[in-house]
Amino acid sequence: MGSSEIGDMTTMADLPEKWKKSDKSIRAVQLAFEFSKGVSDTIRNQANRQGVSPSDQIRSIIGLQAKKPKRPRLTISLSQIDYEILAERYTLSVEDKAGIRQAISEELISYSEAFHTKK
Repeated sequence: MGSSEIGDMTTMADLPEKWKKSDKSIRAVQLAFEFSKGVSDTIRNQANRQGVSPSDQIRSIIGLQAKKPKRPRLTISLSQIDYEILAERYTLSVEDKAGIRQAISEELISYSEAFHTKK
């Protein structure tokens, strides 16, 4: 598939503008590194002090620019077992993924607020 084609029949010209802009980022390659705990902790801690992600800290260290995130996010990967545990924790149906997501969000906000009132 060429860089100007998506699928068999759709070309970049047929795509919405928003999708065209993401064409370059779609081709980005994610690299994963395994370091000693000390190296990883140093990079994570320095990123935290500077208010950036570890990925952006690495980009800075190796001389690449980092884009400011439009919406700073925290992410978590959940397995089906995780959803089952969380559904029980929040007394929700395991199929209610949006409800579980909302409950997690509320718990994280409460955690953050409680943490800041302790200081």
